[in-house]
Amino acid sequence: MVSLIYLCPPENNIKMPFNIIRFIVPALVSLVFSALIPLRGFGQDKAPGTDTAKPDRFNLHFQTTYVYQYKPAFAADYSGPNSLKTEEERDNSVTATLFLGIRLWKGAELYINPEIAGGSGLSGAYGMAASTNGETFRVGDPSPTLYLARGYLKQTISLDHGKDTLYADGANQLQTSYSDHSLSFYLGKFSLGDLFDNNAYATGPKTSFLNWCLMNNGAWDYAANLRGYTLSFTTVLQWDNMTYKAALATLPKVANGEDLNTNLGQEYSLNAEATRAYKLHKKDGHLRLLGYYNNGDMGNYKEAINAFMRPNIIATRQYGRDKYGFGLNFDQQLSDVLGIFGRAGWNDGKNETWCFTEADRTISAGLSINGARWKRKDDNIGVAVIVNGLSKDHEEYLALGGLGFQLGDGRLNYANETVAECYYSFKPVATGIWLSLDYQFALNPGYNSDRGPVNVFSFRAHVEL
Repeated sequence: MVSLIYLCPPENNIKMPFNIIRFIVPALVSLVFSALIPLRGFGQDKAPGTDTAKPDRFNLHFQTTYVYQYKPAFAADYSGPNSLKTEEERDNSVTATLFLGIRLWKGAELYINPEIAGGSGLSGAYGMAASTNGETFRVGDPSPTLYLARGYLKQTISLDHGKDTLYADGANQLQTSYSDHSLSFYLGKFSLGDLFDNNAYATGPKTSFLNWCLMNNGAWDYAANLRGYTLSFTTVLQWDNMTYKAALATLPKVANGEDLNTNLGQEYSLNAEATRAYKLHKKDGHLRLLGYYNNGDMGNYKEAINAFMRPNIIATRQYGRDKYGFGLNFDQQLSDVLGIFGRAGWNDGKNETWCFTEADRTISAGLSINGARWKRKDDNIGVAVIVNGLSKDHEEYLALGGLGFQLGDGRLNYANETVAECYYSFKPVATGIWLSLDYQFALNPGYNSDRGPVNVFSFRAHVEL
């Protein structure tokens, strides 16, 4: 997506961990603006003589998230153009988002999200499939930039007069009731991760795990531009405890590209998911099955290997190439304080990774504990492990010195990439502020046993209103 405005001059890196004025100022401006508006129940009416709230006409919410990361130096036998840097690194990132919701007519809701993002992941988010900061992507200019993250229309149609479920006011959610038998349509710009591959305990880098492969299934090469958004038409059918989703979405014109290709005759992505909600010993659980198919101007690993002494995937690109894969996802509450979760994913790995991250196989599992036992019910501890792998063609391509849009050490002594992450999220007061400490330990970064291990320490501050 083309940036609308640059708020400060570009800079190659952010070296001082607390020199973040240029990041915080735009976020504080948004925060002050938001604080001037009564956010809860904004625009809400009540029926005369009753305490029953009618559906909201509009609402406004805000979030900002700051992440500081520190990586000590680590050992490596060699490095390449897309390697995780071996020297000590410090990096910052910040995002700030306004969430505006407007009810247009019966069942119709419009959501608009202007967003500011700036900063950089460690080594520019190169060198690991399981990159360590989900708040950053491979954006070349780390300067804070204003852009439209989301702008979409949602239309919900009740299919009968069955049981209604009340959805509370929140970011991109007007307070309203939907039938448990309903059909919803989403049209516009948003992230497929907003609707697909959700999980109760691995909810995203703003509040839970920071790693890319814990915020989404690493083997799901989901349609998105370099900031994670796409243009899509998505349908959601809710029928009692089953949810069915299907999406047609646009792909970027080039791998990890900024501009989306709206010519669906050239490139497109199809995604489908079925979710079963259930109770196990009266505790909530969910099981999800995801499938996707991408078709576009992709390069082929095997063709690149056969055609060049040092393979070049870009030189083999042609329209009509595809990538498909599947994912499983579950979460299960075990008690009032403990829940577990896991994901597994696979894609065919024949053609190049196009959108998300260079993983063709992935499995992750973890647990989440809230602080009720030590009288901190809004605090949370998370622990998880990720194991990523590559297809044979993808492995051989990197071993011969080929470069992906994210990986490329020049050589490769292949081993599964393994990352363990743990965090503690602390809510100091009864408002929308969370402070977190996070630690990640990575073996075989970039699938290379000749590099690492790597330690990453992170601090996160998150505010939402």
